[in-house]
Amino acid sequence: MSEIEVGVLGATGVVGQQFVSRLARHPWFRLTWLAASERSEGKPYKSVAPWRLATPMPAQSADRIVDACVPGRGPQVVFSGLDASVAGEIEGAFAAAGHIVVSNARNFRMDPLVPLLIPEVNADHLSLLAEQRASKGWSGAIVTNPNCSTVVLAMALAPLRQFGIRSVIVSTMQAVSGAGYPGVPSLDILGNVVPFIGGEEEKMETETLKILGTDGGRAPYEAAISAHTNRVPVIDGHTMTVSVDFQNKPSMADLAHAIRTFSGRPQELKLPTAPHPALILMDEPNRPQPRLDADLGGGMAVAIGRLRACPVMHAKFVALGHNTVRGAAGAAILNAELMKAEGFF
Repeated sequence: MSEIEVGVLGATGVVGQQFVSRLARHPWFRLTWLAASERSEGKPYKSVAPWRLATPMPAQSADRIVDACVPGRGPQVVFSGLDASVAGEIEGAFAAAGHIVVSNARNFRMDPLVPLLIPEVNADHLSLLAEQRASKGWSGAIVTNPNCSTVVLAMALAPLRQFGIRSVIVSTMQAVSGAGYPGVPSLDILGNVVPFIGGEEEKMETETLKILGTDGGRAPYEAAISAHTNRVPVIDGHTMTVSVDFQNKPSMADLAHAIRTFSGRPQELKLPTAPHPALILMDEPNRPQPRLDADLGGGMAVAIGRLRACPVMHAKFVALGHNTVRGAAGAAILNAELMKAEGFF
C-alpha cells in the first residue's frame, strides 16, 4: 500500500501536537500539511507550536511551513484538532470542498448524519456517509470520535449489550490533561478534587447511547445513563466507577467472559493503531490505576477491574482509558484507518 498524504487542522494545539507526533511514524499515512490560525500562517511549525509532549517534536514537521485552514489547500484526508469555538464552520467548509475530515472536536458529534465512531463498537455507522453527502451536498465527509470520557464508558459497555443494559451510573475521576493546556489552575487542583466539568456529564449521557445505538446512531440505545464527572490531580488517564443494571441478570462469570472475548473490526483487520485486546480485564483488587495502566495497548486499550456484584444495581466495575490517546488523537487515527481499510477513501 502506498502512503496516503494527510494533513492536520489546528496543528499547533495540544491535540494537534498529538496528531503530529503519532502520524510521524504511521505506516499508512504521511503527514504533509499543517494548518492553524492566521497568526501562525507562513511560519515554521517549530516557531509557532510550543511543544507540550514528552516525546520530541518530529524532525520532519519542525521546519514545515504552517498554512491557514483554507479548504482546497491541503490533502484530501485531514485530521482536526481544532477548538470547538471554530471547528464547526471550518470542518463543514472542508467537507463541502471534498475533504475527508476526521475530527476530534465536539461540533458534529450529535449530528444524526455524522458517525460518532468507535471502530470496535459501531463500525457499521460509517454507512451514514452516503446519506450525509447527499443530504448536506458535501463531496467530502466528516467522521467524529467521542468525548474522552465517553469512549472509555462506551467501550466498557459494548460487550455487555447482549445482556440488555437497562441503566448505568458512572462517576469519573478525570485527568488534568483532559482540560488542555494550560488547563486547570494549580491552586484549584493540587490536593483537591473539582466535582464539575462543564458539559461533560451531558456528553457521556447522550454520546454513549448514540454510539451503542442502531441505524447509524439515529436510534439511540434504550438505557438510562446518569453521569457524575470530577477532575482529579492525575496527569493522564480517565478512571471511572460504573454500576450497571441488566434485563437478563447475567452472572459475573458471564460478564467477565463477554469482556475478555470482546473484539471488533480493527482487531479483525489488524489495523496499525488497534490494540490487541481492546479490553483488558484485570484480576488484581487494586487495578486499574492511571499511573500503571493508562498506556496499555499503546494507550488505545481500556482496562477494566474490580468486576463484582452490586447490591443496588446488578454489577459494578472500574474502567480506565488514556484520555489523550484513546480519547483524542489515537481514536481519530484509528477511525481513519478503518475508513481506509473499508474503502471510504
